[in-house]
Order: sequence, then C-alpha cells, then structure tokens
Amino acid sequence: MSFQVTLQPSGLQYSANADETLLEAALAAGLLLPYSCRDGACGVCKSQVLSGEVDLGRYSESTLTADERERGLTLLCCAQPRSDLSVEVRQVTRAGDIPVKKLPCRVQKISRAAADVIVLEIKLPASEKFQFVAGQYIDFLLADGKRRSFSIANAPTGADFLELHVRLVPGGQFTTHVFDKLKEKDILRFEGPLGSFRLQEGSPKPVVLLAGGTGFAPIKSIVENAIASGLARPMTLYWGSRDLAGLYQLDVARGWEERLPGFRFVPVLSDAPASDNWSGRTGLAHAALMADLPDLSGHEVYACGSPAMIDTARKDLTERCGLPAEAFFADAFSFSNDAKTA
Repeated sequence: MSFQVTLQPSGLQYSANADETLLEAALAAGLLLPYSCRDGACGVCKSQVLSGEVDLGRYSESTLTADERERGLTLLCCAQPRSDLSVEVRQVTRAGDIPVKKLPCRVQKISRAAADVIVLEIKLPASEKFQFVAGQYIDFLLADGKRRSFSIANAPTGADFLELHVRLVPGGQFTTHVFDKLKEKDILRFEGPLGSFRLQEGSPKPVVLLAGGTGFAPIKSIVENAIASGLARPMTLYWGSRDLAGLYQLDVARGWEERLPGFRFVPVLSDAPASDNWSGRTGLAHAALMADLPDLSGHEVYACGSPAMIDTARKDLTERCGLPAEAFFADAFSFSNDAKTA
C-alpha cells in the first residue's frame, strides 16, 4: 500500500510504501532530507509529524525520548507510513545528478594523527569517476553485511582519492581493524556519496562552523572546497576537543586563515591538562560561539559532532542566540558499535 507524504512548509509531496521508510522514499523521489545515517543512530532526521500515523520502527526508542514520541516526533530513517502524512521538514533540496555507487578502493596512506585518530587515504578506481559534495560521507561495506560510515575530509575538486578521519572506538570491530591490521594497498569496498550535510548554495549569510572531535572531517571538506572555489562568504570555525591532542590537525585549521579571506578559527579545549600549556579558549565549543556571537539571527550554523553535542547546540543557539531553526544544519555521529564515525 502506498501513502502520500507532504512536507511542510515547502508543500513538496512524494509517495511512500508501507514497507519503506520516509527517508528511503524521499531519496527515491529525488528529495534530499536532512540525514546523516540510515539506522536511527544520530538523530539528524528527527522531524515533527503534523498529521497522520507512522510506525516508529525498532530503532526509534533508543534515540527518541518518551516525551518526544508523545509530541509526535519521529526519525525519517526509521519511520514507515501507516496513512497519508504531513511532516515538518524545513531543510529540503532536490537531488542533483551525482550517482551513488558501490566501488572498490585501495588503501593509499595510513597516518597516525593522534593516539586514537588515523587519517586514512583511499585511492579511487581510475576507471570510475566518483563525484561528491563537500560534507557528504561514504559507507564501507564489510564482509558480514554491516556498514561503517565515515565523512569525507578532502574537497571534491580534482580528487582521485578520499581522505577519512578514523577515531578508535574501544571494542569497535572496524576501527580496531583499521588501527591494528589494515595495511597500505589493502582493498576495501564502499558505497557513496551519502548524506545531505552541505553548505547551502546561493546564501549570502555568514557561515559559522562548529565541530567536535573528528566531526572536523566534513568541516575540513567544506572549508577546503570554499578555498578551491573562491567562496567569499565570511566563515568562522569553532573546533572543540577535550585536550590538545584531540585537535589533531590544528596547524591545518590555522593555515586556513591565510588561505581563505574572511575566515577565522577558534580552537576550544574543555578539559586540557596542565601539560598542554593551553592559553586559548576553554569550555564547550558552542558556548564560546555564543559568547562571541550572541546574535545569530543573520547567520547559518553548520555543526558536526556527537548527537548530544548537536542537540545541545541546536537548542542553545536557537533559543538563546536567535538562530532561525532552518539555519541550523547538522551532521551527527555515534560511536556505538562503530555505527557512525565522522
């Protein structure tokens, strides 16, 4: 059975079968809704059901609170329609002509950026043209049928390889393999590009970038693409970590201030030990942002980090700094069982 889904306030409509998720049906219809995973781990696709009924799916209870479910919130990547629906989704774009592909790749370089972070470069097949938008991610396809997602950290212009930032997850099957066994020239398979996290084209508003830990990866792709394309919008990056080692490409980010006019970088440490000799900003990255920019009504914010960080930043920036809800764009990841790692 098929149902009609209406997205508000855009009024865009598409059909969804009872056995597919609202996200799957939207993507098949050429509509890009906000999402960062497809299994309910991140919460980026959390949306309000205005009318109609959905089956929340077996993953929703771990991401949605009882209060959120009571208020009609759902996860587009998990919910299946049980009637015609009206759903509030403010960030909707139409898919372009970039195809999603399943491809082999060869490990080109493995670099230890920190004790728990590896920068992985994978070489793309010479016979296949791979396109992506800065901010998107890929899924590695594992032998047991599982997937592991990683944000692309390099710009899409002229790239014949992908740069990925892999944080070691204690007990994580895939990241442990990357740190302990993966070798240069090993062959992997992936699917991509995936995800809707990207800089909004055509907007003149100043850009604020907010990254936590390896959430720096898609932000790096966006900034380096801005440098390559000559983007003139003012851009400020707040990158937060517990300690100095967590800012594993600090010099790279600092170097952007010279390469991109109007760019400003603010590193923030929340729990720096005395041995770091840190004299910069401390506390939470989004708190530093609010202190510097108490009025965000004319800005756009692009945030990448843990679901808890994203939820807190979205709430504080919209309620306390006047950021319009539709001007907050997010990519969230979860370290649970290696599920989604930016």
